[in-house]
Amino acid sequence: MLIFPSINPIAFHLGPLAVHWYGIAYLFGFLSALFLGAYRAKRSNGLWTYDEVNDLVFYCALGVILGGRIGYMVFYDFSVLLADPLELFKIWQGGMSFHGGLLGVATAVYIFSRKTHKDFFSIGDFIAPLVPLGLAAGRLANFINGELWGRVTTVPWGMVFPHAGPLPRHASPLYEFLMEGVLLFTILWCYSSKPRALGATSGLFLIFYGLFRFIAECFRQPDSQLGYLAFSWFTMGQLLSLPMIIMGFGIYWRVQRLAYVNG
Repeated sequence: MLIFPSINPIAFHLGPLAVHWYGIAYLFGFLSALFLGAYRAKRSNGLWTYDEVNDLVFYCALGVILGGRIGYMVFYDFSVLLADPLELFKIWQGGMSFHGGLLGVATAVYIFSRKTHKDFFSIGDFIAPLVPLGLAAGRLANFINGELWGRVTTVPWGMVFPHAGPLPRHASPLYEFLMEGVLLFTILWCYSSKPRALGATSGLFLIFYGLFRFIAECFRQPDSQLGYLAFSWFTMGQLLSLPMIIMGFGIYWRVQRLAYVNG
């Protein structure tokens, strides 16, 4: 059994301003997307410019923040939102949803595609490999904050979290760090390093994130206000991941079929 390491969620202070690890994780995610995007633009044979990458990351950053917060309140705390719509703006209290953030990014990509006249899926293929490092940083921040802990377990690496009682639990944020962050980045970066059919990388992102999140939810304690949706194991995170997996397979199958027909 492991004991949760005592880590201050505040990384440092700038005068009266407290800088949290969670904020640093977001900053790292956006900066890594800029850096990797610039690298991909350099290798795009003129299809992308640095200015376009900067604009795209800015659009997507807004999509992540707005979509993530709205998605959390709608998917996980809808009754609170109905009782007090102003709760939507209390972001300092925490509460962000990846699936809401994904919808926000999809909206941002659509707006960017209209502005630049680029194909929606060409933008999705470009940005998909840039996302997992930000997800990895976010999951590390979840772990540092001692939140989103896992279900009670008897495995030797079970960990006692500070606000989750005396029983050891799965360190689910670290599981998600490895699957949704490190492994997903490796898959997408290697896959997209060679020319692929339009939409294939986007489809692969949806498939593997959905699968990894579905698996991780088997070890993660569900949100207390929702609990299990069915079968004493099925969670909201899994419900929201299923459409991602189905849509991802549909996109990937379609683009591969078109590539075969046209090849």
